[in-house]
Order: sequence, then structure tokens, then C-alpha cells
Amino acid sequence: MTPRNIIFYGLLAFIPVSIAAHFLGWSDLIIFVTAAIAIIPLAGWMGTATEEIAVVLGPSWGGLMNATFGNATELIIAIFALRAGLINVVKSSITGSIIGNLLLVMGLAMLLGGLKFKEQTFQPTIARLNASSMNLAVIAVLLPTAVDFTSTGIEEPVLQRLSIAVAVVLMLVYGLTLLFSMKTHSYLYDVGMAEEGQDAVANKDTVLIDGNALAKPLSESIAVEQKSTTEHAEAPNLKLWVGVLLAATLAVAVESEFLVGTLEVASSQLGLSELFTGVIILPVIGNAAEHATAVTVALKNKMDLSLNVAVGSSLQIALFVGPLLVIIGAFMGQPMDLDFNNFELLSVVVAVLVANSISADGKSNWLEGTLLLATYTVIALSFYFHPVIEGIG
Repeated sequence: MTPRNIIFYGLLAFIPVSIAAHFLGWSDLIIFVTAAIAIIPLAGWMGTATEEIAVVLGPSWGGLMNATFGNATELIIAIFALRAGLINVVKSSITGSIIGNLLLVMGLAMLLGGLKFKEQTFQPTIARLNASSMNLAVIAVLLPTAVDFTSTGIEEPVLQRLSIAVAVVLMLVYGLTLLFSMKTHSYLYDVGMAEEGQDAVANKDTVLIDGNALAKPLSESIAVEQKSTTEHAEAPNLKLWVGVLLAATLAVAVESEFLVGTLEVASSQLGLSELFTGVIILPVIGNAAEHATAVTVALKNKMDLSLNVAVGSSLQIALFVGPLLVIIGAFMGQPMDLDFNNFELLSVVVAVLVANSISADGKSNWLEGTLLLATYTVIALSFYFHPVIEGIG
């Protein structure tokens, strides 16, 4: 059993603790902290179950399932926040997830991988494609904000209709990126991965990690462990893993309700604004399992996989989860538009520009990882000291 799995098993103990804290009327801060910690291993189990089910479903349907459930934890938390009327927190978590994946996760992967290996390489073609997709996402969320900023007296219903239209376009683009990576140009995502030792034996098992097809053993997606192919000769128990996925999803929903219900009071007691909590804290909670995976595979000199986990997650948030929340909010009677806080948008633009410039050459080292982490730290500090505006904080 890997140290990562040991930690995740240990963190499961916080599930009954958080439930007890809720029903015994403990302080909101204790409920918030225990629920947040409990979500971390549950997100890991959701990811593992999804990967195991994908093995049975095969490359096409399995890849689609991976792409759909890649950020399910964040989506569940955001839906409960929407239901509670915390629309600004939901918006903050969207921008925070993009920033965190591009700077924090990629930075940690490049830093730790670069300390072990002098220089690591990955496919510049895929990096450029991801950069183009992220540029589109930034433009799409920038324009509704620009319309509101440059217009006088624009009505909220008009902005809402514009946001829904933009959301539909982004989701269509996301569907096309899946078609591109899974079908028409899947070979682009296979190049280079077959050179990774025993990984080459599983070229027929192409799956998606957050919407990006990669030729590699499915076990690498699941547990990121070096195992012989004979250990995976038997197909996973479909009923078992469907049950695990349903149980983990239900548990995440319960913990998300605890988390969202105590967020405002707990943030105040911790001396944090809701803006900081949404941009920094919530994305770390929802993405912790993916963060661990990205860093682990970077330490095994698999930077193609590591960056696809990090950048792929950002793309899914920008092109699928965010737009989907706009549509869900409209049906829930909690209309959410794409008119973001100006400072949030600026931070996303900075994150995308820095990440794109560093990954453009297809090479990475520890210093580039340090630069990404330094950028993330400066942005996080800026959000911490950001004044209360527009009802956030």
C-alpha cells in the first residue's frame, strides 16, 4: 500500500467525526474543518471507482466517463453552494480551480519532478493545443464581464441570457475537444507515452484523464503504481465499483452540505474572506486527490501524464463545469452569470499566460516549477488581503 493510500484511508475517519459534529451541535468551525478533510479521501475514491469502471466500459465509453466525472467533487460542492445562494463563492471556486491547477499543481509537479530529474520533457504539441483552449475559455468569461463593465445600466436578465449563450458555446467546444482527443486525433496523445517502459504494453487501453486521452496502463490512472500486467488480467468487479462510486458520491453530497452550511461562519472565525475561501480553500479540498496524482507521476518522470491531469482539470472546469453551473443555476432559481470579479479575471489571465509561456517549449525543470509556485503564492496573498467588495468577504 502506497503512502498516498494510507493517508487517504486514515482521512476517512473524519467522515463519522463530521457527522457527529453536525448532529451534536458542535461549532461551525469544527464541522467545516472535519467536512473539508472528509471530502479529500472521498474524492480520491470517486476517482478510483471511475477509473475502474472505465476499464470495464472500454476506451471510448470509459474515456467519456472519465471526462464527465473528472471534477465531480467540485461540481457537487458548487451545486450545494448554489442552492444556498452563495453564488459569488461558486464563481470564486471556478476561478480558483483554474488558477490552482495551472500554478499550484503544475508548479509542484515541475518542482518535485525537477529536483529528482534534471530536466523533464512533454509533448509541446499538446501543450499548445491546451493553451489555445485555455485562451478561448478566458476570452469567453472575459467578454460578459467586459459587457457589464462597458455598459451603463445593463439589466441582470440580459447578462444572464448572454451567460447562458456563452455557456452553451463553451460546452460544445468541450464536446469537440473530447472528440478530438478520443477519436480524430487520438494519436497525438499517444506519442511519447509508449516509451515509458512497461507502460507501452497497454497502448490499446487509451483512457481519458480529465478529458485528455493518454496511452498508458489503466492502473496508472487508478493508483499510480508500478504493477505487472498480469495483476490486471482480470477485469474489475463492475458492481462493486459502481457501488463504491455511488456511496462516495452520496457521502460527498452529505459532506458538501455540511461544508457549505458552515462556510460563512467558519470563514469569519478563521479570519478569512469568502473570496479567499472560494478561490483558495475550496479548490484545494475538491482537487486534493488529483493534486497527489499529478505530483506522484511527475516523480516517476511521466510529465505528459502529470500535465494532462493538471491542465486537463483546468480545461474541464473552464469549458464544462463552469458553464454547466450557469445552466443549473438558472433551473434552480439561483441565476449565476459569467460576470466575474475583475481581480479574479485578472488572476486567471495571469495564471494562463504564465503557465502557457512555461510549458510552450515542452521541457520543465525545478526552477520553472518554483516560478509557478511563486506566482500562485503572490496571487493567494493578494486574495487574502483583498478588501470586501461586491458582497464577497
